[in-house]
Amino acid sequence: MEELYQTDRVTYLKDKMLSEPRYASIEQALIITDTYKKNEGQPRIIQRAKSLKAALEQIAISAEPEELIVGNRTAGVRYGVVFPESGSTWVDKEFETLPTRPQDRFNVHQEDIDTFRQVIKPYWKGKSLEDILAQRYGKEIDEIAKVVKINQKDHAQGHICPNCEKWLEMGPKGLQEEAEAKLETCSEEHKDFYKSVQIVMEGAEDFMMRYHDFMMNLAEKEMDEDKKKDILTVAENCRNLSERPPKTFHEAVQSIWFLFVILQMESNASSFSPGRLDQHLISFYTKDIEEGRLTRQGALEIIECLWLKFNEIVYMRNSHGAKYFAGFPIGFNIAAGGQDENGNDYVNDLSFLFLQAQKHLGLPQPNLSVRLHEGTGDALLKEAVRTVAKGSGMPQFFNDKAVIPSIEELGIEEKDALNYAIVGCVELTTQGNNLGWSDSAMFNLNKALEAALTGGICLLTGERFAPDYGNLEDYETFEDLEEAFRRQIDYFMDKMILACEEVEKAHIDLLPSPFLSSVIDNCMEDGIDVTAGGAKYNLSGIQMIQVANLADSLAAIKQLIYDEGKVEKSEMLDALRHDFEGYEFLRTMCLNKVPKYGNDVDWVDAMGTKWAEYFKNRLRTFTNYRGGPYHTGMYTVSAHVPMGENVGATPDGRHAKEPLADGGMSPVYGRDVKGPTAVLKSVSKLDKNLTTNGGLLNMKFLPEFFKNEAGIDKFAKFLRSFVDLEIPHIQFNVVRKEDLIAAKKNPEQYRGLTVRVAGYTAYFTELADELQNEIIARTSYGDI
Repeated sequence: MEELYQTDRVTYLKDKMLSEPRYASIEQALIITDTYKKNEGQPRIIQRAKSLKAALEQIAISAEPEELIVGNRTAGVRYGVVFPESGSTWVDKEFETLPTRPQDRFNVHQEDIDTFRQVIKPYWKGKSLEDILAQRYGKEIDEIAKVVKINQKDHAQGHICPNCEKWLEMGPKGLQEEAEAKLETCSEEHKDFYKSVQIVMEGAEDFMMRYHDFMMNLAEKEMDEDKKKDILTVAENCRNLSERPPKTFHEAVQSIWFLFVILQMESNASSFSPGRLDQHLISFYTKDIEEGRLTRQGALEIIECLWLKFNEIVYMRNSHGAKYFAGFPIGFNIAAGGQDENGNDYVNDLSFLFLQAQKHLGLPQPNLSVRLHEGTGDALLKEAVRTVAKGSGMPQFFNDKAVIPSIEELGIEEKDALNYAIVGCVELTTQGNNLGWSDSAMFNLNKALEAALTGGICLLTGERFAPDYGNLEDYETFEDLEEAFRRQIDYFMDKMILACEEVEKAHIDLLPSPFLSSVIDNCMEDGIDVTAGGAKYNLSGIQMIQVANLADSLAAIKQLIYDEGKVEKSEMLDALRHDFEGYEFLRTMCLNKVPKYGNDVDWVDAMGTKWAEYFKNRLRTFTNYRGGPYHTGMYTVSAHVPMGENVGATPDGRHAKEPLADGGMSPVYGRDVKGPTAVLKSVSKLDKNLTTNGGLLNMKFLPEFFKNEAGIDKFAKFLRSFVDLEIPHIQFNVVRKEDLIAAKKNPEQYRGLTVRVAGYTAYFTELADELQNEIIARTSYGDI
């Protein structure tokens, strides 16, 4: 790989993309609104299909003459799209503040604000997903919000891996013909579904031809013959893809990008992911290499052009959502490596080219993942480590030894489990046949513990937010406290399930997705939309937030109060109510006299494991609205900061409103004092079945560790231990604390600095102040 280089074309396109201003766009919202007005009374799925087709035919398009891969959902790059079908009430409230809000800012045009309020807002008032959910179940969702964050309330469900291979085999023309054939023989109840697929595929074909025409116009103006030849090739690729499936590697990569652009245009959701792209594209690559149409350098340039496109789409959330998911984590997750259908090591040239592209570009997207297992070869493993050493936070690593058997226990067939992929940050999925709702809700275990300690009174507001099952002074034994804690969990879990059901019902009613359904197995076969349970697998994932803080808090209570009797129950409760003001010595005891999770102390680690197991086991007794199981994950995106702001002082010595532990399986920053190996051992005590929805372990190493091959070898062995210990996930920041502090002070000088937040990579200078501080404070390792 050493002979491969980043071309001038890629360098130019990267610099241009990063320098472009970011705006909010209402263009598609206007098209959607106009289409709905013209199709009043039509079934919702037909309205959705026609509005997508209209957008594909009418949306302004643009491309650079230098691009080898074209297509976007807006003419500008990194634009935030207003999407009225899912939610526009928040847009009305926040339009003026988009350029100045703390996280994920967007410029706005005043004329767009005016048009939105005159045309879009009046039509969609009371009709969007956001509005309907507020009407149906808003009060109940708000009542549990201190403990449970219900997601997908104002945007479509993404977090899905489409069947990319089916798309590459058939293209829009083939899928249109399949829908038309089904329409001839299907029952009346399925006709609208197949009609909707036919409609959107017609739009997709037209969209591709529009890019052909655009590039042909560019070619006419181009005087440089070499550049003109490239432009004509891109144009021809677009025309071919509108008529037939791809035949070349270049066409296949362009086809994949068109798939994801259109998925974004249909649903404006996060975390549509290609999955095992080295598997999807290898036949095209091999054929072109063998027939002399392609070189490795040429393939790398095409891949890097695709990588740039993944960075041109961001997701515009409301201010509350942006706080929980800061840094635009759109989540185009690509997995490399792993095993084949027979359990053998799977790796090819593309696996290495993906890593090379990440080395060159160091951008936040795609979210590159490497699957490891006991048979992973040294070549891929060490190349992945060298890529990590570059400091972009990627790739992250997933452990087949942990993941495959755990998801099989959910009812996933072995062949699908062996072929698992990742969506978004760290969420596990099967490829092309699964609507996993992997981000259904986040359950704040630490706020539930607060309820058990205070009798349901919020430490921050003094108001009741939970039932009164007693407070700390009432519990004679530690087991009494645990029983009250269990009851609080049960109370909020029951209400959470009801809320999740209402959200799913609203998505079925309001956001059917025919384009997505066409590339999800069983939907086309059965004529059932993916939102209504048409996929082969229908899961719902809930995140447990945060086991590290919970373990540390329970350990402090057990040791200091119940085991040693050094602290009175009333004293601890009063200290929490006063955020340790006047109780500094007690706080010091909590922080320093009690061992902490992450240091391989069995009894402390067991404090968290016990309750994670309880939550998982009880959750598995429920069935979601689509008939599938609920299961658990342990990751936060960046929600550990705002969720921490919602929790009062905790018995582990944490001050009120401070961030909770990052990641999901990670120790509280600064408390893992026994080194990285001890962290792995603590995390390994969390059973792999706790994280079938995805688990996240964050670690930070100094760049000096990777300065020579000895360091690379040592780190590779560390990852082999990670596999042996059956930990599902691990990721790394390789950065100096001093560089992060300098970037915070002088952001313009560090515009390109990327860091791993919690399952995704973001530009450090675009993160909120609190999140920057939390990343700076994380423990850094200089050795293993």
